[in-house]
Amino acid sequence: MQIEINGRNVEVTQALRAYVTEKLDRLQRRFDNLIGAHVVLRIEKVDHFAEATVSVGGRARDLHADAVDEDMYAAIDKMVDKLDRQVRRHKSKVRDHNRPDRSAETG
Repeated sequence: MQIEINGRNVEVTQALRAYVTEKLDRLQRRFDNLIGAHVVLRIEKVDHFAEATVSVGGRARDLHADAVDEDMYAAIDKMVDKLDRQVRRHKSKVRDHNRPDRSAETG
């Protein structure tokens, strides 16, 4: 999965880049049909914002999540948790959609 990280009013350090990459790898392990991610980190006054858009293969579908916290690392954690829930939901929909109809077998 290709990960693009941009910063607005914040310098994206190697530590932040490594943290985001490590957290997004969790999504890749859960569902391997992810194409890429675009992450934007920004600071406005005392709030730290983290938002990401993840491209999912197959059907053209993007998953988006954002989070706000007083700490950038906590905002990234919240954002990845939201994306993780969306990926799990998307994976179950894809899996259930392709399942054969069991009512025809028992009928």
